[in-house]
Amino acid sequence: MTSAAIAFYIISAFILVTGILTVFTKKLFRAAIWLLLSLIGIAALYFAMEVDFAAAVQIIVYVGGIVVLIIFSIFLTNNEGVNMPSALSKRKIFSALASVCGAGYTVMLVNQHIWMTPSAKVYDPAVKKIGYLLVSNSPSSYVLPFEVVSILLLAAMVGCIVIAIKAKPEEK
Repeated sequence: MTSAAIAFYIISAFILVTGILTVFTKKLFRAAIWLLLSLIGIAALYFAMEVDFAAAVQIIVYVGGIVVLIIFSIFLTNNEGVNMPSALSKRKIFSALASVCGAGYTVMLVNQHIWMTPSAKVYDPAVKKIGYLLVSNSPSSYVLPFEVVSILLLAAMVGCIVIAIKAKPEEK
């Protein structure tokens, strides 16, 4: 086993453990911290695959943007220490079972597929080329995904503001 494979398995285990802790922790603030660590692990996978630009975007957009907004909204609503409801219920157990069955079916389908090895480098991670594709008007450009990410950040900010606004008591 190579050192790259060992690093992949360690990072993957870290992501899996922090993702499970995100879902099953009882404190809301701790769930946000576990989500933060899980997203940092995904950025580490990008770095391991030598896709530095995607790793930087992962850290800036998700770790630096979305998770920080989630943490701010938790603090603004004064619910950082509140226990969340129990994670086990019949509906959640059924959902987890359906997810495991779906994942098993996906693994079975992937194992049945005949994969061909690429003959040349498939992806060129040069930042200059990615930057050109972000702003160009060609059919293979990334303008639409770039705009979708900006709308996602805008929706997260609006959601944070809506959660933070407290309802005023009615005057009599």
